[in-house]
Amino acid sequence: MIDILNRLVSEIEQHIGEHLDVDALAAALGTTGFHARRMFSSLAGMPVSEYVRRRRMTVAAADVVGDQDFLTIAVRYGYGSTEAFGRAFRAVHGASHGDVRRDGGPLRNYPQLRFHLTVEGSAPMDARIIQQPAFRLIGHGVRVPLLYEGINPYIQKHVASVSVAEHERLEQLSDIEPTGLLQVSHDVDPDYTEGSKLTYLHGAAVSANTHVPDDLDVIEVDEGSWVVSRTSGEHPAALQAAYAASATEWFPSNPWRLGPGPSIVSVLDHSEDFSTATCDLWFPIERA
Repeated sequence: MIDILNRLVSEIEQHIGEHLDVDALAAALGTTGFHARRMFSSLAGMPVSEYVRRRRMTVAAADVVGDQDFLTIAVRYGYGSTEAFGRAFRAVHGASHGDVRRDGGPLRNYPQLRFHLTVEGSAPMDARIIQQPAFRLIGHGVRVPLLYEGINPYIQKHVASVSVAEHERLEQLSDIEPTGLLQVSHDVDPDYTEGSKLTYLHGAAVSANTHVPDDLDVIEVDEGSWVVSRTSGEHPAALQAAYAASATEWFPSNPWRLGPGPSIVSVLDHSEDFSTATCDLWFPIERA
């Protein structure tokens, strides 16, 4: 996976002003665009699209301080107008292309990424791989923005709106792994862009043939393989660390890649104020 991400970065550099077809490139390298995007964003801390924009504007700065007309420069870096180019340029450098041509700056440099795998070996990541039949995720769903760190206040507000009695009903409906109350993320933006919308479902898992009450939302999940890892400690920090470790440690070291489907957190135990928790983290996977 590390080699694939570095090949992706090289392609970006070689075709800096052209449209990058991540899906086609990933397929040529033996993986999927979905998996490549998720691994890139997890390791780089930004989606592929944002990295491309930053690199384009870094390279374009050398042309901006020259004497070519701005439309020619804009088209060279994939923009159809000087206005669109100018918005992207200001977003990266904090100054307009006109100001930079006149004053020579300020300019921000975003260097080319290089991915490396660091082998430590002192902190094993325990996981189990299971084959799961088709099942349903049921509960109360809402569209929320994706946030990388800290407690998501939109999810927090949604969960708080679910009554204690409803929590108990959902737990009683559960009849298959993953057990207990579940936190489900589904329909995530392919680029995993912070602020993009995803579906969050607060609910439980039931067998594919289980009757679902009409007042509950349903996500149908196909039969497939899952990797399940357990986290314990400060919440949600321990859980977010496990998400990161899956990208930096588990997937690069194993012959699996992310498959289509939701990611699931099963809360097994937690303190009264939810400051600490023990959870199982479920990812759908397929053979790389």
